[in-house]
Amino acid sequence: MNGIDATDRRILTLLDEDGRMPTAMIAMRLGLARGTVQTRLERLRESGALRLHSARIAPAALGRPVGASVQVELDQHQIGEAVEALANIPEVLECFAPAGSTDLLLRVVAKDPDDLYRVSEEIRLCPGINRTSTSLFLREVIPYRVTALLAAGE
Repeated sequence: MNGIDATDRRILTLLDEDGRMPTAMIAMRLGLARGTVQTRLERLRESGALRLHSARIAPAALGRPVGASVQVELDQHQIGEAVEALANIPEVLECFAPAGSTDLLLRVVAKDPDDLYRVSEEIRLCPGINRTSTSLFLREVIPYRVTALLAAGE
């Protein structure tokens, strides 16, 4: 999305600091009319700039403190079936199609190492998946953030 201007960036910076900040508070802090903030937020949502269901909860709060990435090698003729099956596994938080030798890259969570094994097996048994490789996350050193991007401008 290229239509993010300086005012949008100011709004998004406040939301990155506190995703639950009310529209009226954003307007007050930025010296804008409440309607202006609301209109801009609706435009950003409709354009895809704001994530759907953007309240990001820590998986540990849901009893899933173990995180991992799973690299997936696919039968290219079954990519649709594989993605559909992966979307039905609740522990698969994100799925990317990267460039390079990996066909899909997943971010998954689990209750503990044994549960991670279960999740990995569930992934491996999806249609079209030939091979997987799992890497355990030991610690989060840089959390998800966009504030620096917003400050960097265009």
